[in-house]
Amino acid sequence: MNIDKYPSKLLENAVNEFSKLPGIGRKSALRLVLHLLRQDVGPVTYFGNSIIQLRNNIKHCKICHNISDTEICRICNNASRNRSVICVVENIRDVMSVENTQQFNGLYHVLGGIISPMDGIGPSELEIESLVNRVEKEDITEVILALSTTMEGDTTNFYIYRKLKDKEVKISTLARGVSVGDELEYTDEITLGRSLANRIPYESSMGK
Repeated sequence: MNIDKYPSKLLENAVNEFSKLPGIGRKSALRLVLHLLRQDVGPVTYFGNSIIQLRNNIKHCKICHNISDTEICRICNNASRNRSVICVVENIRDVMSVENTQQFNGLYHVLGGIISPMDGIGPSELEIESLVNRVEKEDITEVILALSTTMEGDTTNFYIYRKLKDKEVKISTLARGVSVGDELEYTDEITLGRSLANRIPYESSMGK
């Protein structure tokens, strides 16, 4: 079939929408849509409703800004977590990556991105001030900067360090088991776990 000529406008519309997803070209979109057409109505309806409910009902934790079904996420609500340590990450995928290591039992702070002037993202677009407020108002003893070891990640680390360096809090960063230039979500669990366990004071990393 020539994917530029569809036998149905409904099919074409569905392919157009699927092809807007990251990493999905029109051929892959057509394959996904045809797969859904082969399914019973029930599973396809559930699939569609789950996406609608996700978009309409998802929340961001008012404490750490992680994605949540409730006003406060399950991690922040968990009384068994170490509430004196905050791990600062870029996004929800990084929270999942750190959790999968089973090496961290503290809380998180999700920035919602990293400083990237090329993309028009400055400190004011990120949840940095809310992190400073948490350090000032909560009994926080350590902030772990667990951002990707890219230029943008290092820039964001340094900016946060400058905002927190005069506070009574230890500032640490991942040990360089995570290679320079790596994004956190693509680091294997063992390496990431070791980097967390062997974290170093942020000042020690500044000359490297």
